Amino acid sequence: MGFKIGYQEPSSSPLLQISCWSIGSRDRAMSGGCSIRAIWILNSLDSVVFSRRFPVVEKRWQAACKSENENASEESFSYAVYSLLPADSELASAFVERKQREGSARGFGIRVSQSSKGSDSWVDDPITRHIVGLYINKEEEGENNLLWPLILHIKGNYFIIVLPLVEPRYLKAYTRLCKRSDCGNAIGADDSLSSLLLDLPSITGAFMVAHAIGDIISADVAEPEVVVSASPSVGGLLDSLTGSIGISGISSRAKPVAAPVASSVPSNTAVAGAVAADAPKIGSRPLDKDALRTFISSSMPFGTPLDLSHSNIFTIKVNGFSSSDLPPPDLKQPAWKPYLYKGKQRMLFTVHETIHAAMYDRDEIPDNISVSGQINCRAELEGLPDVSFPLTGLNTAHVEGLSFHPCAQVPEHRADKQAVMFSPPLGNFVLMRYQATCSLGPPIKGFYQLSMVSEDKGAFLFKLHLMEGYKAPLTMEFCTVSMPFPRRRVVSFDGIPSIGTVSTTEHSVEWKIVTSGRGLSGRSIEATFPGTVKFAPWQTQRLPSSRSGFGIIADEDSDVETENCNNVVNIEEFLMDKMSNDLPPADLEEPFCWQAYEYAKVSFKIVGASLSGMSIDPKAVSIYPAVKAPIDFSTQVTSGDYILWNTLGKCPSTAAEKA
Repeated sequence: MGFKIGYQEPSSSPLLQISCWSIGSRDRAMSGGCSIRAIWILNSLDSVVFSRRFPVVEKRWQAACKSENENASEESFSYAVYSLLPADSELASAFVERKQREGSARGFGIRVSQSSKGSDSWVDDPITRHIVGLYINKEEEGENNLLWPLILHIKGNYFIIVLPLVEPRYLKAYTRLCKRSDCGNAIGADDSLSSLLLDLPSITGAFMVAHAIGDIISADVAEPEVVVSASPSVGGLLDSLTGSIGISGISSRAKPVAAPVASSVPSNTAVAGAVAADAPKIGSRPLDKDALRTFISSSMPFGTPLDLSHSNIFTIKVNGFSSSDLPPPDLKQPAWKPYLYKGKQRMLFTVHETIHAAMYDRDEIPDNISVSGQINCRAELEGLPDVSFPLTGLNTAHVEGLSFHPCAQVPEHRADKQAVMFSPPLGNFVLMRYQATCSLGPPIKGFYQLSMVSEDKGAFLFKLHLMEGYKAPLTMEFCTVSMPFPRRRVVSFDGIPSIGTVSTTEHSVEWKIVTSGRGLSGRSIEATFPGTVKFAPWQTQRLPSSRSGFGIIADEDSDVETENCNNVVNIEEFLMDKMSNDLPPADLEEPFCWQAYEYAKVSFKIVGASLSGMSIDPKAVSIYPAVKAPIDFSTQVTSGDYILWNTLGKCPSTAAEKA
């Protein structure tokens, strides 16, 4: 089939030390895994509010620097390595100086006229907005004092800076990149930032540490959602009848499952209808330094990240260990399962897919639709069992890439099946992620048209087909179409849709086609919505080259007389150009400037089956040692960026690859 198989590197990976080095390195003299030299957290006032240094790692760094500087040649003497960690005040001053030099905390990312030799933007690579360097005590002349690579992660009002351990020669290589005269990275060149970073897998680990700390600061530690049927199987003859027609159970709607926190105390209760989360939101504002210290000391002792799972760390802190948690002597307990589950046994699988689409309704531009999916799992099983099952639907789904949790093994691969075996951790986790195509076609297709009939009034038309070709048990729970106007204030609108209700906000018109409680299943519908929308008067300055009328645009300073036919332009085109005249510049953080185009965005949720064809047969799931545990499988599909571009206006697109 040609798709790629790999292993995930999630922020909760307990095998960080192994996965970081799976990329490989030419010289592994310092290959003790991913090690962190120091961590700093700065607030919005550029003051250090938390810092942590790891002396064990720092001793290794200083020994490596001493060896590197002693063996340095005269040519490379000017690139002597700065071996000391800065004080908090020195780092804060260097951070402020970089913000002033680079224009912002992230920096320019590319070489601009304001870039100076030796700065990050001089390297001319956007990755320098996330991997930065700071000059410490820059007023001391003749001393090379660049601190690099610093992983910069912004979360809320805090700047998180993580310094991983790398070999000194890589710091010297980056210093040379910052001072070279050419601009940008040559394709295929060895002496480039991309080739340098590919040889530093510890960068990946440092990013994971920064994101894990950011989640704690913002209290964003929710686990992947796993849903189950709201009501249990009815049993008896009714189950036999529904099973024979392909319905495994009767329920009103899939609900998120809430399960007890894994601990040494048995618990047999579970409450349906709430989000499952083994770890409470331990972050707080102001900064919860105790939570950070506990997490850092437990997850990365001596500066080496081992387990970045919030739920594991929190559970160990609350419950500790007892003799009943010890596994049998012939079994080795994995790091991702610090406790053995006790209670009612069951397994839950949820296929969660997100649909992204760009619908153009144009002959010259093909529509684009893709599926990003993941299989969430919760295994409430006693002991340390192994679980295996064949993953079906790979051929139907046209899978382009697969990645698995570190606890999984993938020993077998066939055209339409992928055998998966894993030793499940505690709590909810993402077993697998994948990219695929939509095997059933787009769930919403049609067109959207917007035409400006005057400077402050536009006429629009929607004609959509929902769930065309979709059959039961696929059910659309809701569907909403939004027309955003970020730079115009909506005064009023006029129009009646063929189905649904319409509401307005200050900068958008929202059309609810399918509302919650009135799902669409087993049939397709056509929805149309013609209307007009009126905006508040345009406030920006008029085009300098235009006259008061709409029909003529002329250069008043031109001495060349042109014919009237060349001066007359299309009114609608002029209005569109005028609306786009004062667009804000695109930011590298959001390089795709949505405000430059007219579009409508669709939001929906579909349950009953996956749209890619990815599926798990509960009857094919095997547990060893064998236990009687019910297997529940559910699916849910939600919209991502599902965009309907205005067929009468400009739209962005990529050139299709020629066969």
